[in-house]
Amino acid sequence: MRRLAFLLRPQWLALYVVVIAFAYLCFTVLAPWQLHKNTKTSRENAQISASLNADAVPLTTLLPQQDSTTTDDQWKRVTATGRYLTDAQVVARLRVIDSDPAFEVLVPFAVDGGPTVLVDRGYVKPTTGSAVPDIAPAPTGRVTITARLRDPEPVAVGKDPFRDAGVQQVYSINPGQISALVGVPLAGAYLQLVEDQPGGLGVVPLPRLEAGPFLSYGIQWIAFGIIAPIGVGYFVYAEVQARRREKAVPAEPVTPEDKLADRYGRRR
Repeated sequence: MRRLAFLLRPQWLALYVVVIAFAYLCFTVLAPWQLHKNTKTSRENAQISASLNADAVPLTTLLPQQDSTTTDDQWKRVTATGRYLTDAQVVARLRVIDSDPAFEVLVPFAVDGGPTVLVDRGYVKPTTGSAVPDIAPAPTGRVTITARLRDPEPVAVGKDPFRDAGVQQVYSINPGQISALVGVPLAGAYLQLVEDQPGGLGVVPLPRLEAGPFLSYGIQWIAFGIIAPIGVGYFVYAEVQARRREKAVPAEPVTPEDKLADRYGRRR
């Protein structure tokens, strides 16, 4: 066991700690993070694909309650009849549409016989710098709209809503946050208008149906978590073998001449 005592030296112990920590992160954080994103993307792609050929259904069949949220029904096309609450309009800033900056225009919609739901009317692009342009008002009367049901976005951390030039602006399409801002109770999900709808603006395009690299990234992190300890084992094995070879080499015999040369600094 004494020949393995070098494995307890500080530099080796530090290597063990680093590798164990790295492998732990690979299996518990990095790989699950990428695999979760892959699962989410795959589910969303399936939902979008299913919605393309499905008929629109009444919103009240999916959101019967004021505080309802949705997951399985996201991207389904729905119809709703009611009226826009134009006085409670807000805009979501820092959006990107076709690689260009944009604002998405949000307004509550009171559904006949159902909840009040937030509607994404579509997008407008800034005209000067980052200023909100003039926005065409939504209809004030009773209308019927067709839209896609969307899950709420998480509230952006560290980015508080603000009002500028009379326009209430937010960083997330989160009905809960917007409800508190405008004082209108809203359902947990929101609607994204499709093309040619009353009150519609620029149509927000559907996400591309691509799986992305998340699955391969997740597998790579798992592989890294396995390879790292194996690499340490290889280094340990190589070091042990090197030490064995050093001990197996016979020492060079020392002659009286060598001793004399060592004494006077002239050993060959």
